[in-house]
Amino acid sequence: MPVEREASRLISEMRGRSGLSQAELARAADMPRSVLNAYERGRREPGVEALARIAAATGMRLSVEEDPTGLDPARAGRILAQVLDLAEALPHRPRRRLTYPTVLARTG
Repeated sequence: MPVEREASRLISEMRGRSGLSQAELARAADMPRSVLNAYERGRREPGVEALARIAAATGMRLSVEEDPTGLDPARAGRILAQVLDLAEALPHRPRRRLTYPTVLARTG
């Protein structure tokens, strides 16, 4: 997901988990409902302070952690694209038709 849309997804998820309406969450986060709506729909990008207020209003906490995998998503994407290109370049061999043994009905 693009970084720009991550904040809106996060806000939607927090609001959904809290069970609050947009109006209730906006009041609890001390911001206009129209601003919260713009954040949630991805029309505006909230700052860290606004995200922290929204999280606190839903009873959650905003934190930043180091990625334990140490993966670089851009590099991983390039490698995946290369692997897929290689797979497409492999010669195509039609599969043999699978044959199954005949199943006999049991008689009493």
